[in-house]
Amino acid sequence: MLFFYPNLRYNRDRKNVNEVKLELTTLNAVLMIATTFIASLILVPIFKKVAFHIGALDQPNKRRINKVAMPTIGGVAVFLSFILGYMIFMNPSKEMNAILIASFIIILTGLIDDINPISAKYQLLGQLAAIGTLVFYGKITIDVLTIPNLTLNLATPWNSIVTILFMLGIINAIDLSDGMDGLSSGICIIYFITILIIASIIGTLGNLDSTIAILMIGALLGFLVYNFPPAKIYIGDSGSNFMGLMVATTAICGYKLATFTSLIVPLAILATPIIDVVFSIIRRSLKKENPFTTPDKEHLHHQLLKLKFSTKTSLLMIYAVNMMFSAVSILYVLNYIEYALTLYILLMVLFLFLVLKTDIVFPHRKDKKDE
Repeated sequence: MLFFYPNLRYNRDRKNVNEVKLELTTLNAVLMIATTFIASLILVPIFKKVAFHIGALDQPNKRRINKVAMPTIGGVAVFLSFILGYMIFMNPSKEMNAILIASFIIILTGLIDDINPISAKYQLLGQLAAIGTLVFYGKITIDVLTIPNLTLNLATPWNSIVTILFMLGIINAIDLSDGMDGLSSGICIIYFITILIIASIIGTLGNLDSTIAILMIGALLGFLVYNFPPAKIYIGDSGSNFMGLMVATTAICGYKLATFTSLIVPLAILATPIIDVVFSIIRRSLKKENPFTTPDKEHLHHQLLKLKFSTKTSLLMIYAVNMMFSAVSILYVLNYIEYALTLYILLMVLFLFLVLKTDIVFPHRKDKKDE
């Protein structure tokens, strides 16, 4: 069995220890990515056929971009690829057991919904069951929040409450971003790559968060081969919820292990889907609709398509914005606060321009037509 964690007990020179660790983790990272990538590449077409057999299909409707029925259980292939990577490369632990149980719960809930849509309350119950496993069994919680000039120590039960709300928010932000070919999986790949870069900067490569990130990168890249426009399969609710769970888990584990407990960095990396969710809540509230259960076709990717950009161009534009937000996080970790703040302000100006020029919050163009 290959292990991602190198044995360094025979190295007495600290400089040499760091060099050996970097060399070994790089080699094993490549093997891990290759393993989960190949597994995903093989499994996704299989589950495409299974989806047609069991009726797990996304039928075209007013709020969908697809024109034909699409198989929607690509997330199961991603999950199984991740499990294979875990079995080969990782050591069992209580935290990892909790992550696996939670992943199974959320995959099962999503799979049921992919086959036969269930109400939002049952989806929420499945999410809470998965998150509860992480919080109460795995003890994966947010115990400290750090913001400039202020540190908040969260005692029980506040650490559990904050963790549950944080994870619910991330899972649903990723789920809502799953509206265009290659979008949610691409966003998550960018996130996990950024986690690896930050881990290498702060010296935590090989910890739980970076190991999970590596496994997820390979599995999602294999899926993206079939999901990049024009998509042949969708990741489905099972996959989007699983991705969201892994994103939230690595965000919490990473900064706890690194004693870098501020959520500024993961929130910055995920700024695009989070901002899109905020816009959705505002937009639906202004229309006096339920902001959490009322579907629409006014998300960020829909707005770019309305501006006559192609699906690929729209997707690459969103990727680019996500990469810039990731750059903000990396600059923040490197302590280049002024550069990070400048880039962040520029990105906020870009989103303000988007609000003014599209219907993402206010139906400007419809108002003009009515006049």
